[in-house]
Amino acid sequence: MKTHALALLILLALTGAFSRPLLAQAPTSGQITYEGVRKIDPSGMRIMINGEEVKPGDANFPADIPDTRTFSQKLIFAGNFAKEDRGEQNAVIRTIVDGPGGGGAPRRTNMGRPFDEQTFVDLTGQKTITLLTVGKEKEAKTYRAEAPIKRVGNWQLTDQTRKIAGYTCRKATVPYRNDTYTVWYTTELPFTYSPIRELTPETGVVLLVESNREQFRATKVSATAVDQKEVQPNAQAEAVAPEKLADLRDKAMADFRQQLMMGERN
Repeated sequence: MKTHALALLILLALTGAFSRPLLAQAPTSGQITYEGVRKIDPSGMRIMINGEEVKPGDANFPADIPDTRTFSQKLIFAGNFAKEDRGEQNAVIRTIVDGPGGGGAPRRTNMGRPFDEQTFVDLTGQKTITLLTVGKEKEAKTYRAEAPIKRVGNWQLTDQTRKIAGYTCRKATVPYRNDTYTVWYTTELPFTYSPIRELTPETGVVLLVESNREQFRATKVSATAVDQKEVQPNAQAEAVAPEKLADLRDKAMADFRQQLMMGERN
């Protein structure tokens, strides 16, 4: 009798184990695709009307310039590292308006960038590594700067949850840049990351963050095989401080804009 009872218990246990749904395994490599929307600051734009530059407040400044910009941002991850692809980050956009008094439709041209910049994330050490290459061909030189991820405080966690890109996320609100950001993050992925560096949670991946001025929303999380070498920065680049890297970037941008102005005058 005891033998039959024990056999029945084992059978029930096995049946229950096989009948339970299998939990999806978190990907250890793959890609997160974000759609970003950011308000445009007109003061940072160069508007050309019939060869003359106009600024916000000028009588001829066009009224139909878009006030937001939509772009794609990707995070490719594998193991302990990830690489960001920010598309048009730091691209020089030239807006030209033709016609008498600037009455034509604005034409925006992407002039590219005067350098190559790549951003990597050390997911274990929670720091970023930026590679900046300035110059062309044989004169090109690559610099490397590291910076720890500095989080802002005063996170207000809530019990609200929602599914984003197939993952359960928890809601939090965070004061940042004189605004309140809403952050939705998941702990179902095996690392910690946010497309806005300062709004990185202690644990988890941000799949949606939004405020009055910007938004990043994960539209897809793909589990694909990624070679770890693809997401690791070149260790042979010259190491510099983040401030030095910013100076090199600003100088390259200033020289490029100066060349554009000289070309427009000639």
